[in-house]
Amino acid sequence: MEEKRVEGWYCARTKPKHEHIAAANLEKQLSLEVFLPRLRVERVTRRGVVCSTDPLFPCYLFIRCQPEMFGSIRYVAGVSSLVNFGGVIPAVPDAVVCDLRACFESGQPLSVESRLLPGAEVAIAEGAFRGLEGVVLRMLPSRQRVELLLDILGRQTVVEVDRHMVYAEKNDLFAGLPALALPARRQAGCGLVSGN
Repeated sequence: MEEKRVEGWYCARTKPKHEHIAAANLEKQLSLEVFLPRLRVERVTRRGVVCSTDPLFPCYLFIRCQPEMFGSIRYVAGVSSLVNFGGVIPAVPDAVVCDLRACFESGQPLSVESRLLPGAEVAIAEGAFRGLEGVVLRMLPSRQRVELLLDILGRQTVVEVDRHMVYAEKNDLFAGLPALALPARRQAGCGLVSGN
């Protein structure tokens, strides 16, 4: 007797920067439930403060469907393939998606603050020290400032500058994710991120 295949969550790989396009097309063309967790990030760059919305898992999204839909999903614009291992497309446990969805209750992007950790290599985007590179010594959150160690005229000097004037040289958002979640989300018991 053939085992009945049931509806479940599956993971699809999208074309780069096409997560939102794939999600919209899957919902519109195939009427499937799609979960695309996103983060709203404020970064300081050489051009100033830039806000962006990025997927939590770049090039991936979750789809709730029957296995019979796999063939149709592969041909939706923006979708590259379904995640598979040796040709077998595994279901994502409902509990995993449920926990993730609890962190993104409203369906809106989760806001994160770009926190600079001690030891991070940074550059200054504006002001008298513009263009200089240094290392973060400590954050001064109550004053929205950061203490840096800069090489000024061949001498190591400690300076304090406005947080919005500094940007990370190596901006790896996901490596620092546990430190990025806003306190309100940490207190909500979201399993995605942990407190400091």
